[in-house]
Amino acid sequence: MTESTQMLSQRESYAPTRWEKFVWWLATVEKELIKDCVIDRNRYAIVGMSVLSTWLFATLAWTYFFSTTVSNMYASIALGIFMGLIILSIDRMLIKGINSINKNKITALAFRFMLAITIGFFMAQPALLYLFDKEVHLQISLDNEQRKKDKLTQQEAAVASVKNDLLSKRNFLQHQSDALYKEVATARNNFITETDGTGGSKKIGLKDIAQAKQNEYEKLDAAYNRLQQTNAPQIKTIDSSLNIMENNIQQEQQQFNLLLNDGFLSRIEALSNLIETNAAMRFRYYLLVALLMLIELMPVIAKILLPNGSYEEKVKLRDAMEKELIQQNMQQEQQLKELYNQLAFEQDSSFIKNFMKNTSEERKEKLKTNITEWKDNTTKSFDSFWNETKKEMLSKQEQ
Repeated sequence: MTESTQMLSQRESYAPTRWEKFVWWLATVEKELIKDCVIDRNRYAIVGMSVLSTWLFATLAWTYFFSTTVSNMYASIALGIFMGLIILSIDRMLIKGINSINKNKITALAFRFMLAITIGFFMAQPALLYLFDKEVHLQISLDNEQRKKDKLTQQEAAVASVKNDLLSKRNFLQHQSDALYKEVATARNNFITETDGTGGSKKIGLKDIAQAKQNEYEKLDAAYNRLQQTNAPQIKTIDSSLNIMENNIQQEQQQFNLLLNDGFLSRIEALSNLIETNAAMRFRYYLLVALLMLIELMPVIAKILLPNGSYEEKVKLRDAMEKELIQQNMQQEQQLKELYNQLAFEQDSSFIKNFMKNTSEERKEKLKTNITEWKDNTTKSFDSFWNETKKEMLSKQEQ
């Protein structure tokens, strides 16, 4: 051991370094109380180092998280530092609330552990995405292809009823035209074979039978032409509507493809799909989640596991002393106020008595003067004289 134990007479001269003050601040201890607690200096330095590790991990995790949602790297770093400071504040609050008094309170500890686990689990997500970046991006490409197929299926399902009606109508019109065209082709073939002597009567030339077949052919051909004039525009309109539907589907599909990305939620979903389909990935995922959550829980675990030392006792006694001093100060303040009020009452009472005593003769002289004036004034009644005298000479009660 390179550091010798200090003597009792030398402990008051111990001067902590800036680093020690910093880790003590992270551990939420009072340097004025802990600098004389030799054993607890190291204990709370360990707690402070665990808080520092969690703070740095949170800053890095949040910086990576914002880098997936914010294009500006400087903004991602600034936001990561900001969120890291929030996590630091929460951790300091958690370990500050754990002391010798409430270390055994299950409810308080359970709440702190739930809060730490929640924060740790969320912070583990960006770290896992960073560690499995290649696998996640591969899964994202597969997921995006599936999204395209699902989108196309939804689009086709949305227009399926209208499209089926149009196709049914088009098939009916086309079938009608094709059926009549076959009849026309058959009549034309019968007419030709009749005129060249290869069919029917075996007579060459335009005979009666050939003329009858010619009339039948021309009649069917005219009906076919009339049907085509009616059906062809309808078929063209239907084809145009079907093409418009298909173009709309293609355009919407292209716009949907532009929305596909590798943002944070897409990566989280890809990670979830990987966990469901890959057993090896699932095992390592939960192992890493447990490890990363332990990083977040380190300050709380360290504060609970480390035994209470002289610092906790000093904090307890100092807190009791300050409470007692506050009570004594308040009691003394109250006594001083009561003494002031009592002395003020006594002096004010003496002043009022002297005032009344010294003004008694003058009030009598004033009353005599007023009575003389009233006697000389024959128009003033006694009641009016009394009211004026009362207002002028009687004392008014204090409110």
